[in-house]
Amino acid sequence: MPAYGFAHLRSRRHHADIIEYLERIQATLDPFEGRFVIHGPPAEVVEGSWPGSMVLIEFPGLAEARAWYNSPAYQDILRLRTDHIEGDLLLIEGVGPDYDPTERAAKLRAEAGRSGE
Repeated sequence: MPAYGFAHLRSRRHHADIIEYLERIQATLDPFEGRFVIHGPPAEVVEGSWPGSMVLIEFPGLAEARAWYNSPAYQDILRLRTDHIEGDLLLIEGVGPDYDPTERAAKLRAEAGRSGE
């Protein structure tokens, strides 16, 4: 199942370190088959609010996402980003191509029936 590194970047300051981070990050992703899916364009907010921008990086699985984040190569450049950008980074497992939300609904309905809801 695919997994993702999802970053919500709330504030950023342009700095030479950010340029260096951008120049070096792809080399940290390559060994783990990571690829950018979204990289910071303004979002069209249709519900709620969303200050800032987002980054979405896809990996073959959660193990690769964790290995990338914990890799010496990524840890070596991490401070170049965190010193100048305020945000959050999540690693999250995605769903497969055959995912069917009705199966999830059926499971929730069964659980609700057992609890009397």
